[in-house]
Amino acid sequence: MGLFGFGKKRAKRQAEEAVEESKELDESKDAEESTEKSDQTSQADRDEAEQSGKGPWDSMDSEAPDTDEYLDIGALMLPFLKGSELRLKANSQTGDVLGATITYGSSSLELEPFAAPKSLGLWDEVRADLLKANPSCKEVDGVFGKELTLPVKVKGKNMLTRVVGIDGPRWMLRGIFSGPAAKGGKEKDVLDGYLADLVVVRGDEPLAPRDLVPMHAPVTPNQRRGEAEDPESKDDESAQIPGRPEGPFDSDQQTEVKTTLSRGPMFSEIR
Repeated sequence: MGLFGFGKKRAKRQAEEAVEESKELDESKDAEESTEKSDQTSQADRDEAEQSGKGPWDSMDSEAPDTDEYLDIGALMLPFLKGSELRLKANSQTGDVLGATITYGSSSLELEPFAAPKSLGLWDEVRADLLKANPSCKEVDGVFGKELTLPVKVKGKNMLTRVVGIDGPRWMLRGIFSGPAAKGGKEKDVLDGYLADLVVVRGDEPLAPRDLVPMHAPVTPNQRRGEAEDPESKDDESAQIPGRPEGPFDSDQQTEVKTTLSRGPMFSEIR
């Protein structure tokens, strides 16, 4: 009887120990899950915070950079970049500006601002169209989110381009990188930073989705300050356009306007 009684006590103690071990395992598991969720939340918060501090910027954004020293081409306010050049592409018939290209070193960045719907972004749709139309196009993760790598032929040679799209309030900005900036290295970092510092001016003009947001010939900070001091100068169109030639544009002038983006008096020179 004594042995039997001892066995019952031992069995009871083993059962209690098993319950305690089970509780400890459950508590440990809960703690691990809680830590994992906390880590995931923290990472999400970090990702959101990191993304919220990136441009390109909308002109109405309270965190947008000061554009007092930016070049004004209408839909875009462009920062200064030493050693770079700006080309504006225009319609040879109407003279309307169709795009801007920044050249830096052996790389270039072509910029096109489009109108977009109020309720949703346009880049997903545009990206899907490009992927469908170009079998060699590939989607990758980049600095500005989902972007595309697209080989193109230039003068019989294959050249890799990198296409990015950024959705903003009622606008989408498309950037096409070519040269070393399409792959990596210093020129990519410089032009990525340049794109991130851009400010988009959508304006209130009603535009259909995918319409280009209007652009115009460059207006320098000094010219804007001069207009502010002398409002009558706004009526003088030649005062607003750096290096504007007299008389009608010829086909070359309508197709391209080239301006340096270096600081100083050479900024407004048309080469």
